[in-house]
Amino acid sequence: MSQSANTSPTFALALGGGGARGLAHIHVLEVLDELGIKPVAISGSSIGAIIGAAYASGISGNEIRQHVRTVLKSGAEVTRRLWQTRPGTFAEAFRARFELERILQAFLPAEVAQRFEDLKVPLIVTATDYFGHKLHVIEQGELISAIAASGALPAVFQPITRDGRMLVDGGIFNPVPFDLLSGKADIVIGIDVVGAPEQGEREKPSAIDMMYGASQLMMQSIIAGMLAKQPPEIFLSPPVSKFRVLDFLKVDAILEESHSIRDDLKRAIEAAVEKH
Repeated sequence: MSQSANTSPTFALALGGGGARGLAHIHVLEVLDELGIKPVAISGSSIGAIIGAAYASGISGNEIRQHVRTVLKSGAEVTRRLWQTRPGTFAEAFRARFELERILQAFLPAEVAQRFEDLKVPLIVTATDYFGHKLHVIEQGELISAIAASGALPAVFQPITRDGRMLVDGGIFNPVPFDLLSGKADIVIGIDVVGAPEQGEREKPSAIDMMYGASQLMMQSIIAGMLAKQPPEIFLSPPVSKFRVLDFLKVDAILEESHSIRDDLKRAIEAAVEKH
C-alpha cells in the first residue's frame, strides 16, 4: 500500500516513552517505510522523542536499526562513546547524574537535524516543567536539548534548562502524546512502550525495580485516562515489559521480542484505512 495525495488518508505518529523498551519503535518505522507511509507529523516522549527526531530528520527505519545495533553492539563500544562525554571539570565529575545532552551527541546519527526548523517532518517533543508543575511542549528551536529534556529521567540524568524552565522526562505528564496530534492527520498511530512490572525470576524486586515499576504504573494510569477521553485511531503496545528502562545493550532481544508489532500494525492500518 502506498499513499496518494488524492485517495489515501494522512497519518501522524506518536512514539511513547519507556527507555530501552522504546527500541521497539524501530519496527513501527520500518513498517511505515515498507507501506510507503510518510507521517505528516510526529510527536514523542522520552525515547520516543529521540527516535522520532531521527526519523523526522529523514533517516529511514532500517537505517536507524543499523545505527542502533552498531553503537549498542557491545559494552566496549558503548564505553568508548560514553568516554567522549566524560566530565570536563572536577565539579561535573562529582555530580551523581549523567548529562543526556552530551550522551545524545555521542550516540545519535550525524544526520539528525540540529534545529526543529531543519526537520523533514514536523516534530512535537514533550517535557515536564519541574517547577511549573505541567507539561511543556517544544516544537521549535534547537533540537538536541529538547529531546534531551524529554528523556531526562530523574535520578539518572541531569535536568535540562531551556526556555527559562527546568525540564525533565516528558513521560511523567504524557507517556504517549497522541493527543498533541489531534486534527493534524486522518489517522493517528500511538505506540505505547511503557510496559508494566513483571514478577520475573526474583522473589522480591529490588528498590530500583520498585521505583521504576511504580513509575510504569503511574504512566499506565495516565495513558488509560487519555484513551478513555479521546483514543487515537490506532493504539498498540508491543510486548516489552520484561525489559528494564536501561537495557539498551539488549537491543537484539528487544527487537526480537517485539517483532509481533509489525503484523499488528499492518492489520491495524489496513482496518483504519478501510474504515476511513
